Amino acid sequence: MRSVSFVTAALAIPLAASHCHPPKWTVGQTVNTTSGPVDGHTASVASKVSEYLGIPYAQPPVGSLRFQPPVRYNGTQHLDGKNFGFSCIPSNLTAFDAEYPQELIEEYGITDVGLELIRSINNPGIPVSEDCLTLNIWTKPQTGENRKAVMVWLHGGTFISGSSAVPDYNGQFFADQEDIVLVTINYRVSFLGFPGNPHGPRNLGLLDQRLAVEWVRDNIAGFGGDPSRITLFGESAGGASVDHHTHAFASDPIIAAAIPMSGTVTGIRPRPAADAAHIWYNTTSALACGDALTPPAQVLTCMQSLPAQQIHATLRNVVDSPIPMPYSPTIDETLVFSSPETHPVANIPLLIGNTDNESGLFRVFVPPLFPPGNAAQEEEFWRVDSQAKFSCPAADRAARNVCEGLPTWRYRWHGVFPNTELGTRPPSGAYHYSEVATLFGTLEGGNTREQERVGRWMRGAWAAFARDPVRGLERYGKGNGTGKGKGKGWPRFEEGGETLARIGFEGREVSFVKGDFYDAGC
Repeated sequence: MRSVSFVTAALAIPLAASHCHPPKWTVGQTVNTTSGPVDGHTASVASKVSEYLGIPYAQPPVGSLRFQPPVRYNGTQHLDGKNFGFSCIPSNLTAFDAEYPQELIEEYGITDVGLELIRSINNPGIPVSEDCLTLNIWTKPQTGENRKAVMVWLHGGTFISGSSAVPDYNGQFFADQEDIVLVTINYRVSFLGFPGNPHGPRNLGLLDQRLAVEWVRDNIAGFGGDPSRITLFGESAGGASVDHHTHAFASDPIIAAAIPMSGTVTGIRPRPAADAAHIWYNTTSALACGDALTPPAQVLTCMQSLPAQQIHATLRNVVDSPIPMPYSPTIDETLVFSSPETHPVANIPLLIGNTDNESGLFRVFVPPLFPPGNAAQEEEFWRVDSQAKFSCPAADRAARNVCEGLPTWRYRWHGVFPNTELGTRPPSGAYHYSEVATLFGTLEGGNTREQERVGRWMRGAWAAFARDPVRGLERYGKGNGTGKGKGKGWPRFEEGGETLARIGFEGREVSFVKGDFYDAGC
């Protein structure tokens, strides 16, 4: 069992060093980085927040760099920081990306809010390109700590879509309300990010994420951030990515803490290498670049020479469900492991959890699985599906961190609000992804008072963890300057103790139940 003293000692120095006094900060001032000097600007709503968009952290992965690990970007030219970079090229998430069927709208009682969410799930209107490896920063160094904790967000999208330009992920409200620097990144997705080539690197998207974290470590001090206090957080595929980092880079994580939300390496399971290779060769054959009998170098050269849109046209839909997925992390025993439960994990604190009704999102992409009159059987199927892919893996990952002697917290999201309601037959409840916009404070209207309070509480908790991953949550809400009341704090996770935080339950910010309260069947 590992001692937590290592983590405590590691955090003691940066917390003390954070009170050094940097030069006076001007909103939007130019910051020198390894990518070149970056001009900022005032965020669109939070007028005291400096926003820097579209900063390249890697060279464009095109031509001979396609299907290769990312190469660090170094530049000297001015970057204007005004616009998000291109999003990475996705593939279709479902068979209904073009138009959601009217029969399913009626079947599931899809609301106007829900239909808008479904139609936006593949990021329509966001420009895409292979030249997409950029990141964005929101910061407010003129107040609070002079060297702030940093939170780096990995978007979801089932590893086949997603973008840091999605409005839900805009970091200005997080940076404005909490004493942190917020970073979002793009990484390669779909076939270009997870190609499955048996003779080359298979997990390019994960390598992109790692290089972005390295860029943050090397440059974030210029934006008022503390490079020794980086928390990696993400949801769905982003949550699984966070968990992959704790395994893949266990001996050198760079990050000081991790928050996997609704995603783990055992719940969103990686592809076997043979399955990935099968998809690689199906694609190369369809594009007349050869098959498993063709010299691998010849296949690769051909694939690197094709227009990206020609490759995109051959990609498969995910017709049934985002899990399992045709393009996703692939077992290579270097970054992604066949037995992650026995592989070392990073010696860092963990905040982990999931929503109360994960499958409330996934089920609306398929017709009912059972004949009419079998509603109970349908409900049981989806309940078990949520438990097997999200709740139980989160429980196992939390329990492992506790066994390693590492500070661990666990939550369950229960927030159900009018402007996040997906469907009514049956009620969608707290479905997969339903917490994200509330966490970021980016919903565009119609928030209830309860929803505003829950969002504020959740942002404050995530930021408290980032500022001090060892003690921050235990102190959160105890009247120690957080401004969140006189609560008892959030105790570390124990299966038998009242330590599992129910966020948004019955409209309240938080309540606690036993750690294994939702683990029946695990």
